[in-house]
Amino acid sequence: MTKKLTIGVLLSGSGSNLEAILDACENDDLPVRVAVVVASRPDAYGITRAQQHGIPTLVMNKERYANPLEADTLIVKTLQHHHVEYVVMAGYMRKLTHVLLNSFPQRVLNIHPALLPAFPGAHAIREAFDAGVKVTGVTIHFANEVYDEGPIIAQHALDVRQDETLEILEARIHSVEHVLYPQVLRLLATHDMVITGKKVCVYPKSDAAGSGVSA
Repeated sequence: MTKKLTIGVLLSGSGSNLEAILDACENDDLPVRVAVVVASRPDAYGITRAQQHGIPTLVMNKERYANPLEADTLIVKTLQHHHVEYVVMAGYMRKLTHVLLNSFPQRVLNIHPALLPAFPGAHAIREAFDAGVKVTGVTIHFANEVYDEGPIIAQHALDVRQDETLEILEARIHSVEHVLYPQVLRLLATHDMVITGKKVCVYPKSDAAGSGVSA
């Protein structure tokens, strides 16, 4: 039996990706355990989702923890207390500092609703839509101190339909996210990921090879 990977999830909003991960854990035998959920806003519905599944939460108040270094120090202590192996950002809208990134080197994942390096930033779906692209999609990557950069783990391309609205495109992209994140977490739990520069290579656990940093 594959050992379950222990993750902590960081979110700021509805927590729909958290729900997709939890559903996969419960219904699809995803070998992952969500040990703790951190919310950057006290009104994030993702807190409720976590509590419904009996998962401990840390709720950050931006006014109280305005200093990002202090905020990340508290988050790191919480993640370490829950023996988290990987940190999974799922709609987390606060930029991480070196305090957290250095505590989990090459172990912080982020999801982005575009095909990076195209359309980084908080308004990626709208910017891609307004640019008239024919193909967009979803990217999951290892996070670093540069916003929406870092080695790419997986991407899923999505054709932009000629007659669809921005709202329909957003819904389709979120549907892709809910499938892709559990797939990547399954890979992370059952394979080795070797990072060489900006490239991520995936190997079966027994056959990891090549130079680079093992994630």
